[in-house]
Amino acid sequence: MITKIIRRIKILPRWVIIMIDLFFISLSALLGYLLRFNFSIRDLESNNADQGVLLYSACGLVSILVTGSYRGIIRYTGIQDSARIFFMVGLNLILIASVNLLNFYYTQHNLVPYSVIFIAFFSSFLLLFNYRLLVKYFFAYYRNQIVEKSNIVIYGAGQSGMITKQVIDASSNMRVVGFLEDDVNKIGKFLGGAKIYSNGDQSIDNLFKELNVDELVITVKDLPYEKKTDIVEVCLRNQVKVRAIPPIEKWVKGELSLNQIKDIRIEDLLGREAIHLSVENVSRELSGKIVCVTGAAGSIGSEIVIQVLSFRPKKVILIDQDESALYELERELSKMQTSIAFFPYLANITNKARMKAIFEVHKPQIVFHAAAYKHVPMMEGNPHEAVLCNILGTKALADLSVEFHVEKFVMVSTDKAVNPTNVMGCSKRVAEIYVQSLNSKLEAVSSTHTLFVTTRFGNVLGSNGSVIPLFKKQIQEGGPVTVTHPQITRYFMTIHEACQLVLEAGAMGKGGEIFIFDMGRSVLILDLAKKMIRLSGLEPDKDIEIVFTGLREGEKLYEELLNDKENTLPTHHNKIMKARIRETPYEEINKYIELFWDLLEDRNELKMVALMKELVPEFKSNYSRYEILDNN
Repeated sequence: MITKIIRRIKILPRWVIIMIDLFFISLSALLGYLLRFNFSIRDLESNNADQGVLLYSACGLVSILVTGSYRGIIRYTGIQDSARIFFMVGLNLILIASVNLLNFYYTQHNLVPYSVIFIAFFSSFLLLFNYRLLVKYFFAYYRNQIVEKSNIVIYGAGQSGMITKQVIDASSNMRVVGFLEDDVNKIGKFLGGAKIYSNGDQSIDNLFKELNVDELVITVKDLPYEKKTDIVEVCLRNQVKVRAIPPIEKWVKGELSLNQIKDIRIEDLLGREAIHLSVENVSRELSGKIVCVTGAAGSIGSEIVIQVLSFRPKKVILIDQDESALYELERELSKMQTSIAFFPYLANITNKARMKAIFEVHKPQIVFHAAAYKHVPMMEGNPHEAVLCNILGTKALADLSVEFHVEKFVMVSTDKAVNPTNVMGCSKRVAEIYVQSLNSKLEAVSSTHTLFVTTRFGNVLGSNGSVIPLFKKQIQEGGPVTVTHPQITRYFMTIHEACQLVLEAGAMGKGGEIFIFDMGRSVLILDLAKKMIRLSGLEPDKDIEIVFTGLREGEKLYEELLNDKENTLPTHHNKIMKARIRETPYEEINKYIELFWDLLEDRNELKMVALMKELVPEFKSNYSRYEILDNN
């Protein structure tokens, strides 16, 4: 009933506020008389208290109108209102004192005792300001009662959890109803008035229903991947929104604010335990060196550049053919205010003359080759470009690295090079074969030569062409979310993690190796799509439709990291393995690759793909027009 009345109340008319103020001014004057004359009614009558109260109130009305103290909205009373009230009661004091002095001049008698005036001055200020505050807090209290609050459970009853509770409690539309905790010593106790529950309980679903939980906030730093996945699964099953606080070092000015508590992203659930980089090895490899990164403006290349800069190279050469992306990278590096010189070059790696000119000027010592065409369907339709960039571009850079005595050439490859079913994957496999055979040839001639190292990994979260940005866009547009096949799976790795391993593998490489990264478990893309929809607060096939479009040209149901004839050897890093693969003589692979130039001039794409199949016998086309070549 009260909340309904509160909802109906609008801003009071000014005349009502004036009347209320006059009431409290009169009450203050009466209080002044009562205190002055010790609550003696006879003394009040003999000193004409009724006339004094009326006179004080009349002067108060003049003061109210002059200062406009009635203009403030009471429910929003603040410091400015207190100042206005103080000026009003001060003016009232001056007016009543002036009337007293004028009357004393003619009659030698004060209309109102000065003691009463000063008592009324202080009491009127306190009454007028405090009644406004009382109204303000009254409205604030009932406004909070009217607003429907979200019930929040905090995962982690530590210091970060307590700080998060304080931040949430300051919000008007959320309240913390409990904590989830793994520490048995804390379970059952209360923190800030909220009970701590066990995360290990089998009845956590019932707990969410009992507490009517709307949202869970994760505050535990470095929560193990498995545990994070489990708790998110429970939340999604119960339609509970999941958010997390950033690490303490990322709090703005050392303080956590409500808008820093962000939604859990799908990338947070596909990651794994933190990778520990061997900083000494990488630093020894890169410190004081001239480093060149091709494809520097791409998702992988740009992250390699940023990580390389942290190891204090002498200078970094950035090569990319994407003008806009290279410009953005240059701006980003400029903002870092690094003292290390970097030189952006807008250039195509297939232009050997241009590449040679860059090598002549800078004479790089370490080359990270990340430039490549990576989109499977696009390369299936344009094998000419896959051959030109991925194969011949890599060959040109590798040959220039030998010519200019580059110390180490690190090539970024892909898991699609294993048992390739598409042109893109096969082109990368041919490039792998070339750099490996070139290393073997150089090794046979001299002990000091350019070392060629290949790194191979799967899909990278957030990279250009990744399925995750596509799904996000489709969900934002209201669907449908398109999945090629219900059984399709992929490996995923974060960009930061992948580039860390590239640097580590590059540092440990002695030449000729193909390093394979531990990609963890493969992910069913259909499950990924469903989880992303639920993380958006929607339901698959109810709010957002999932549509199967069929495998695209050259696409596999699952990716592999080693082909059938390969096995692996361990390295000192538990996330990096070394592939043991068959080698191809340099003369043989070089002869084949030179034939590609003639085929490019003839524009005969069928013969290009046929030559690739001859070079890589395990290349069997899938859902592609080139399947005809496998039947011959």
